[in-house]
Amino acid sequence: MGIGERRANRPVDLSKHPYLHSSVPAMSRVTICFLALLASFGGAPKHSTGQTQQPVNHKSESAEFQTAGRGIEHLRIVRGHKSDNEASGPWVINLLRVDLKQVDLRVIHALDEGVGLETTSSIAARYGAIAAVNAGFFRTTGAYRGEPAGILVLNGKLISEPIDGRAAFGLIKKPLRTEIIFDHLKFRGGVESDRGRRFAITGINRPREANEMIIYTPEFHRTTLTTPDGVELTVRRNKVIRVRDGEGSSVIPLDGFVISSSGRARAWVLANLSVGSRVSLRSKVTPLESESTGSWKQASFIVGGGPQLIKEGRVAITFEDEKITANFVSDRHPRTAIASLKGFRMLLVTVDGRQPGTSAGMSLHELAALLLEFGGLDGINLDGGGSTTMVLNGKLVNKPSDQTGERPISDALLVLPRTLQSKHRMH
Repeated sequence: MGIGERRANRPVDLSKHPYLHSSVPAMSRVTICFLALLASFGGAPKHSTGQTQQPVNHKSESAEFQTAGRGIEHLRIVRGHKSDNEASGPWVINLLRVDLKQVDLRVIHALDEGVGLETTSSIAARYGAIAAVNAGFFRTTGAYRGEPAGILVLNGKLISEPIDGRAAFGLIKKPLRTEIIFDHLKFRGGVESDRGRRFAITGINRPREANEMIIYTPEFHRTTLTTPDGVELTVRRNKVIRVRDGEGSSVIPLDGFVISSSGRARAWVLANLSVGSRVSLRSKVTPLESESTGSWKQASFIVGGGPQLIKEGRVAITFEDEKITANFVSDRHPRTAIASLKGFRMLLVTVDGRQPGTSAGMSLHELAALLLEFGGLDGINLDGGGSTTMVLNGKLVNKPSDQTGERPISDALLVLPRTLQSKHRMH
């Protein structure tokens, strides 16, 4: 599935862009039908498209979650039936219910770098995860393939900035549990010279476009992978040690960063910075709902998705606010989703799709209803389409839609054993 150009100041079309690709979420409890759920919430939500498909009635199901490891339960259900109309399904749904007091959570980027792709199964195996799902949107082609299309924070380090105020989830590690939070995030940053002059940073660890200043950190890659149409300054210990104008990709120092600028940003750099200049770098990620700013400062892992699906136990699909097109919401696709539950628990869901007669995929309205059905409080859509993947105890439990099988992705959310060592690290 395609996702629109990631940092442009215009609406984003999630269905057509050739470089970035996107996702979709999934489900929740087992006995309430979609139709009853939507009716109980008064039809289309405030931010809905108004093109909601009317889900079919489902028979009450007796399936129950099965223990799959300490603090984690799994449920697989098949709903609906094959017909000429995909509105009847079928739907193959996998659901994980996770106790955040009994497991550890981490987000891992493919190949442990800021670019590159790797399957969810491979990432899970490398880290010994009990379970894993694919996470954020990403660029699928070119030198920057695997670069996150939205915010990514790993171990407290900002790898990629948020875009278009899109929904994200964050993980706060505490001594006795992990807490999960949701919001829409924004970014602000800048470079200041030793003479007090400032210029705004446009982005972090992504391709540089016209008139932009991009910062490349050691977590990105060995080099910046840039083209020669800009100037790059190598900075170590807040001091410019090298200026390269029109030479392309620069080595990123392990104890510093690279300032890469083009157009107006290049002109500012050449006028204000040189070898020996002292520079300070500032960046800040804040929620659009300012009262939760303190919580986001504590989050050691953050992943961007979008759109928001539910809030405080009600449907709230904020696709317009996040500059996401209506057809991305209304069309049926494979989906991946995450939601919070009562009692410091979490819900992870995948819905298979693009498999006529086997699994039709879901619209985001149907996905939101699933999250509510299984007790979801707040939840967002993650990357989906061919990326939708769930791994449990070393096995792929869903069926990805790509004919070639499991698709390499950018980053994954891992559920890990909560060991004494992991508890100690959180103090």
